[in-house]
Amino acid sequence: MTATETPATAQQPRNPLHGLTLEAILTALVEFYGWESLAQRVPVRCFALNPSIRSSLTFLRKTPWAREKVEGLYLFMLREQKRGAQTPAAKRRPVSG
Repeated sequence: MTATETPATAQQPRNPLHGLTLEAILTALVEFYGWESLAQRVPVRCFALNPSIRSSLTFLRKTPWAREKVEGLYLFMLREQKRGAQTPAAKRRPVSG
């Protein structure tokens, strides 16, 4: 374990959800997608009608299937962000042909 790792992160170093709160996950998704797009990706009323972090957290904590969809979308978002960060480098490579 390094100086920056906590015992919790040392236990699950490859789990991107470990140590994150549901509120942090939801906030990141709203910042990335916005409420309207989030409601299209995870079709639940708390994202479509009068959306708020608080009401969405209440619903997600009581509804395991919806929470799983939100966590899955968060993992997808992380992969997309990683791909997006790699794209500019790929464009700079010279193409032979």
